[in-house]
Amino acid sequence: MKPLPEIYLFHWNENEALELVLKFEAAGYSVRHESSDGARGCRDIKDNPPDVIVVYLTRLPSHGSRVGEHLQEVKKTRDIPVIYVGGEKEKVAQVKTRVPTARFSTDKKILSDLGNCLQS
Repeated sequence: MKPLPEIYLFHWNENEALELVLKFEAAGYSVRHESSDGARGCRDIKDNPPDVIVVYLTRLPSHGSRVGEHLQEVKKTRDIPVIYVGGEKEKVAQVKTRVPTARFSTDKKILSDLGNCLQS
């Protein structure tokens, strides 16, 4: 049996993160998540790389930006796709500048964008 594709989710609100974990698991993904310590999440990713990283920008977008910046600088993690979700237009524009290899999505499109990302 083929293992489920694994997502590492960053969302800076634990309750909302847990709701998203259920959403992604229901869609057929294995999910690990972090909602309070970006550095801890980055260490976890380096130790056990997922198939894709999903970072929500709806809360604390500067934290999400720093996570993506760090992961693209580290040789072991730079090739893992990062998808940012949501966020205010000006904050998203800043993240696009700081993390040029990232992809961007919305809550409504994230499941289809995940599927497309993992197929490419």
